[in-house]
Amino acid sequence: MGSAIRCAVIGLGMGRHHLTGYLEHPDAKVVGIADADTKRLDEFAEKAGGKQNCFTDYKRMLKETRPDIVSIVLPNCMHAPVTLDCFKAGAHVLCEKPMALNVREAKAMLAASEKAKRRLGINLSYRFAGPSRALKNMADAGFLGTPYHAYTSWMRRDGFPGFGSWFGQKQMSGGGPLIDLGVHRLDMAMWLLGSPQPVSVSGAAHYKIGLPRAKATGKKFDVEDLAAGFVRFSNGVSLVFEISWAGHQKDPEQMATIVMGTKGTLVQRNDDGGYHFVAEFHSELHGEKVSGAVLGARGVKSAYWEMVEAVRNDKPLLADGHDGLRIQQVLDGLYQSAATGREVRV
Repeated sequence: MGSAIRCAVIGLGMGRHHLTGYLEHPDAKVVGIADADTKRLDEFAEKAGGKQNCFTDYKRMLKETRPDIVSIVLPNCMHAPVTLDCFKAGAHVLCEKPMALNVREAKAMLAASEKAKRRLGINLSYRFAGPSRALKNMADAGFLGTPYHAYTSWMRRDGFPGFGSWFGQKQMSGGGPLIDLGVHRLDMAMWLLGSPQPVSVSGAAHYKIGLPRAKATGKKFDVEDLAAGFVRFSNGVSLVFEISWAGHQKDPEQMATIVMGTKGTLVQRNDDGGYHFVAEFHSELHGEKVSGAVLGARGVKSAYWEMVEAVRNDKPLLADGHDGLRIQQVLDGLYQSAATGREVRV
């Protein structure tokens, strides 16, 4: 098999999962971890191969360890600049979602990837689960017929991530639940639809719960707590979406993606108020209406495993920068439409 693929992780918050993921692959070797928090570095030093592989300066890590793959798991405002540094260092990149703060940054990341001739993966993690893979297999096999409309949502009852942290500061995050949670739901719908190109977005963003709470507690917070919108794609398909961090409802989490076609409908939803997902189909057979659960397809191990496989065996990535850019176009369009009160061409 040759030498191991050298992997590194920048950011050990959610990045700890990237670290564990690389360690699970027999052809991967973790050569460096970077984080400004020395306590985090100490916590994961042993997993990373020792303190000599721990760095508070990611640029120094890139120079000294020369990784083949780098995971970037940082606040959204750092995705683009750190990605560009990694490409300059000759590494492939697996970037956490969202890809960037805006379309301009996303395009710069893609251009840098192509110039460096290095892969740019985006951790759109819900693509890797078994129910998602099963639905995608059915969609690719033609179950839907001609898809024409989709609905996707992720609605929380009260789920602000680290209220008062960088998540709620637009300068660092780029937005609220739309750019945090909406990335996953938008991607699921667009992926099952065959990744069409968005051409226009119309939507609204609401600031009814987070801003008053921030004012009362003295926290920094200037992003929406609910966003809703409508997307038109170049092939005529339409998409409605709703995303929130907070709102009065029964379950802590309500997630669903529904994709409708001329021959059938595919559904992915959570069924426990949490993170257990099921897949369903609805169609007609011999003139009779039929519905049922989709069983079967195994999930892919993880985005980290797939990244190593792609680099090792020159395979296509399951989720790449082009996927990230399409989502970013919808995000930018929604925020612009919400600000202007008009439909926006993307």
